[in-house]
Amino acid sequence: MESDSVDMQLPRHVAIIMDGNGRWAQKRGLPRYAGHPAGVEAVRGVVEACVAMGIPVLTLFAFSSENWQRPQKEVNLIMDLFMRSLKKEIRRLDRNQVRLRVIGDRSAFPAKLQKQIEEAERLTQTNTGLLLQVAANYGGRWDMTQAARRLAERIQSGELTPAQVDEAAVSQHLAFPGVPEPDLFIRTGGEKRISNFLLWQCAYTELYFTDQLWPDFNRQTLEAAILDFTRRQRRFGRTGEQVQGKTAEAS
Repeated sequence: MESDSVDMQLPRHVAIIMDGNGRWAQKRGLPRYAGHPAGVEAVRGVVEACVAMGIPVLTLFAFSSENWQRPQKEVNLIMDLFMRSLKKEIRRLDRNQVRLRVIGDRSAFPAKLQKQIEEAERLTQTNTGLLLQVAANYGGRWDMTQAARRLAERIQSGELTPAQVDEAAVSQHLAFPGVPEPDLFIRTGGEKRISNFLLWQCAYTELYFTDQLWPDFNRQTLEAAILDFTRRQRRFGRTGEQVQGKTAEAS
């Protein structure tokens, strides 16, 4: 993949809810599951686009903690696809210096899948390019709950006092400490909600919703979302005048 950066200010971290695989298949008279392999193809294209554009972090919501409620056959097929995709794609990711990290509660996954995830992470752990985070059996409430539990354990052991629990301490116990929070959140499929994804980390993230179903998402769609992102004024609690003044000083 050659560097081919678009001429715009890039977000440091893009987070995407990949919604619409099942509806994409049904629109074509196919069973819902047929949309998931098509969705994997879209993932490949978006990862390649992020590598080419030089985006540092990409987080994809692959399977939420609520997705276990789907029909058992579909869940089983998704688990099988996850396993096969890891085996198929990991060498490609490694060649392109992509570092893979899976975030979420892995304990519910089959042992073979857990082992495959560990091997994929180990193979790519020293890569210096795009950090690709795949959220699997992940939920924002789960993330904050496990962080609270770990903080409580440290307080109980005497490592911390309650007074030392601040926003920075909470952040350090979430699923991906030390990684910039998402600048841009994209959801495909037409729904306009966060659906328990990165609740803490998306406090100041710019939200972008598109009706395009995930298997149809491509580099052009990604660039449209980034262009929309660059046109927004990110104030982080400041006034517009303050932000403009800071920009003028910087120039």
